[in-house]
Amino acid sequence: MCEAEEGDCGGGQLWRPLQRSRPLKCMKCKEGSPVLIIRVGDAFCKTCFKEYFIHKFRATLGKNRCIYPGEKVLLAFSGGPASSSMVRQVQEGLSQGAAKKLRFKPGIVYIDEGAVCGQSLAAREDIRNEVETILEATGFPYHLVHLEEVFDLPSSVLHSVSREIPDQSNSYKEAVDDFIKQQREKERDTAELSLRDQQGELSLQDASREEELIDPRKEMPAVSHTEKLINLFQTVKTLTAKEELLQTLRTHLILHVARTNGYGKVMMGDSCTRVAVKLLTNLSLGRGAFLAADTGFSDNRHGDVLFLRPMREYPAKEIAFYNRLFGVPSVFIPALDTKASERASIHRLIESFLYKLQSEFPSTVSTVYRTGEKLSGDAGGLSEPARCLFCLCLLDTNVVDGSSLQSTLLSEQLCKKGTPLSPGVDGCCGGTGDRAGCCQRPIVTRDSSPHTQLLPFLCYSCRLTAKDMNSLESLPPYIQSEAEHRQCRAAMKLEIQEFLLEDDPETS
Repeated sequence: MCEAEEGDCGGGQLWRPLQRSRPLKCMKCKEGSPVLIIRVGDAFCKTCFKEYFIHKFRATLGKNRCIYPGEKVLLAFSGGPASSSMVRQVQEGLSQGAAKKLRFKPGIVYIDEGAVCGQSLAAREDIRNEVETILEATGFPYHLVHLEEVFDLPSSVLHSVSREIPDQSNSYKEAVDDFIKQQREKERDTAELSLRDQQGELSLQDASREEELIDPRKEMPAVSHTEKLINLFQTVKTLTAKEELLQTLRTHLILHVARTNGYGKVMMGDSCTRVAVKLLTNLSLGRGAFLAADTGFSDNRHGDVLFLRPMREYPAKEIAFYNRLFGVPSVFIPALDTKASERASIHRLIESFLYKLQSEFPSTVSTVYRTGEKLSGDAGGLSEPARCLFCLCLLDTNVVDGSSLQSTLLSEQLCKKGTPLSPGVDGCCGGTGDRAGCCQRPIVTRDSSPHTQLLPFLCYSCRLTAKDMNSLESLPPYIQSEAEHRQCRAAMKLEIQEFLLEDDPETS
């Protein structure tokens, strides 16, 4: 028997704990001392990590070729680490010392959501001043927008404006060549100017830049709009529906700002970790048909404005390292789910599940992300398809008979039908004259709420959000007016349906 306590086991050799081998050199340059480890065995020094981080951002934009030279691009800034890092990458790409300079014209938009999160006016003012300080330091034109402005949006924001997609292979190269030629001509003209003329021109440029930086909509919103917004979110029952509604209104505001200010592209700060969480969340919410648009690099559902996600290649860990090492400023802003339990909403539950799984299996987030990267959207037909009033995606409710959605809708209709009146002597359903007979008497229903008028124009997932609302009358006016407009058009089409000519599938 082994006597462990007497030291007779193992030939008298003492057990020593294994020491972790620390890499002495950077894996890229093989010279510098590593300051961080991204993955197992991937150690970087500070200089190489910065080059790696910047190169990944420019490579993501370069391989997709969505942004043309001289085009205006709107950066959606939320104050968080991902969007703050995205703004810094654009600054690095537009700097004079950049090897491959970015050639677009950036602008920044920030949406104040403090009223929904229960913040006081003083707290919202402090956060806005802190955000404004960061945005002014970038030198880009910025727009401070309050979420209450959704009550002033026009119904045209819900229209998908079609645009022609040019040939990417030829038009992009031609646009780059033209832009470079214009830049060279501008530099040649600038060199010919005298020093006094250059100083006068610079002063005019500085004055115009100051005018661009001043946004006229920086005052606090009207109290009536704030009360309407708070009342709207108080009618929502679950935190899941509140987060979905907030995302919908936020997207509508960003789209409106982009269209009114001439931005053709919008950059969102969704990281790889956020995309993985969103992918699983949307599957749970019944948005599987729209995963390619909700999590892909580009989202063209709006037509004239293209939404991009250039930060989707970065995990949250890399973004946190970069912001910490290079002093990227960010603002902590409480959200709807701040201090909420992990089971308070589907978003929180899936986020907690994925983070716990990631801590034990480090490749979890990347596996989910790569799986969603293989998805592609439906191209659609030749005719203009119907789109959801909330998310503006193609309606997925036009399904064939016998599907699960059709069965669910049929069950809801049967539950909402009213009990028929007691039969009379003149007919089986109590009708007289022309109304006699059970097949000719109209069904008396008990539900005539706005839910039945709005739900046909929503996709399956947005219907779940609408059903979690006690009242749809508190929705912004542009959504209600567009629903009434579509309902009138549908009724008119039904009246003239027998006079319309159908396309022959063989000739088309």
